[in-house]
Amino acid sequence: MAETDLDVAIVGGGPAGSTMASYLAKGGLKCGVFERELFPRPHVGESLVPATTRALRDIGFLDQMDECGFVRKFGAVWTSDASPSAYQHGFEGADFDGYADIRFEEREQPGVNQNHTWHVDRGKFDLLLLQHAQKLGAAVYEGVKVSGVDFSDAAAPRVNFTLGSKPLSLSAKVVVDASGRQTLLGNQLKLKKNDAVFNQYALHTWFDGYDRMAMARTKSLESYIYIHFIPITNSWIWQIPITETVTSIGVVTQRKNFEKSKESRENFFWNCVKSRPEVYEALKKSTQMRPFKEEADYSYGMSEICGDGFVMVGDAARFVDPIFSSGVSIAMTSAKLASQAILTAAEKGDFRKDAFETFRSTMRCGINNWYEFISVYYRLNVLFTYFISQKKYRLDVLKLLQGDMYDEEKPAVLSEMRKIVTQVEERENHPWHKLLGDLTAGAYQPTL
Repeated sequence: MAETDLDVAIVGGGPAGSTMASYLAKGGLKCGVFERELFPRPHVGESLVPATTRALRDIGFLDQMDECGFVRKFGAVWTSDASPSAYQHGFEGADFDGYADIRFEEREQPGVNQNHTWHVDRGKFDLLLLQHAQKLGAAVYEGVKVSGVDFSDAAAPRVNFTLGSKPLSLSAKVVVDASGRQTLLGNQLKLKKNDAVFNQYALHTWFDGYDRMAMARTKSLESYIYIHFIPITNSWIWQIPITETVTSIGVVTQRKNFEKSKESRENFFWNCVKSRPEVYEALKKSTQMRPFKEEADYSYGMSEICGDGFVMVGDAARFVDPIFSSGVSIAMTSAKLASQAILTAAEKGDFRKDAFETFRSTMRCGINNWYEFISVYYRLNVLFTYFISQKKYRLDVLKLLQGDMYDEEKPAVLSEMRKIVTQVEERENHPWHKLLGDLTAGAYQPTL
């Protein structure tokens, strides 16, 4: 093999990149992380799902999660503004009021021996993960802007970057794109495909002193993540504890609902919150800590996530609407799977595309299941509440919510959900027909 400066060059130091670096450094490879920001920096995606526990344990970071004071997350709650009658009698046994909660420990999860995950301050969390990778032996370069990767020598691609105003480059045997929604290689290699179905925006900030009991029916539910539906198609509010007193609040909606001006967008945020009076009243009594931040370019995929000398992980490979807090889990799981492929490839001295086929097929299975889950959910979110309320479906839904979606093609519960959505679509007199969102069932086509 050609001599290179690094075994592995990792572009991006977020959870995908730092987790990848930790796995590879523990595996004895010489790797470097190129991060354009100076950590800590704020970042959206503050709530984890239990599947992240496996990766945190693998890289030796699990004990630090509680030491860092992150808020423990035991489950999730979904609430609706609709009248209880809108939810009842759609199907036999569908006697519920649009309020659903679920606790992670209800389903035993292989490889996870605790009943909680965490909500995190991503600025702090990402910094600590990156520092952990450095302690394990990865070289970390912050404040470095990567301009592209030169693949003219397939055996030794070069990462081109600037440090200050000085252009530099380093060679590696394989390049990992963990650049997040910058999608470095997706753009450079023209592999990125925007999502025609989910064209969502988010507007979010932090509040201090928000009373989380405003929507909690019991004290035990106070620190759960909350998803509050609002009476706008495909729109919702997230509520995520960050500390004992600080809460992240965000509105997610379709892009068409946002106006151009900053003032009109902030008005839109507050109008959405007003549709849930309990949330609104509690927020007005609290203190906004930061300016509103926007998140756009919400969902996309890649025609390929690996090739000769490269692999993409986390948001650099695929970004799916975050309604079930999937982002960090997908980032860390993809890093784990890709690192396994890279370590095997290093033993064989072969980093061509075929070396990453198991990684590619496993990620395709998981992400497509997740996307199907989300698309059915948006089409008829009452169906999700119904499935949680039914004993025969509850644990199958929980499996997906825990982040375990990579081990089977088209889980039976998703097929059953799609079947019921179709029934509701085809029957205009069905009690739930008026609750259908404007996404079309079956609109999704795989892009990974």
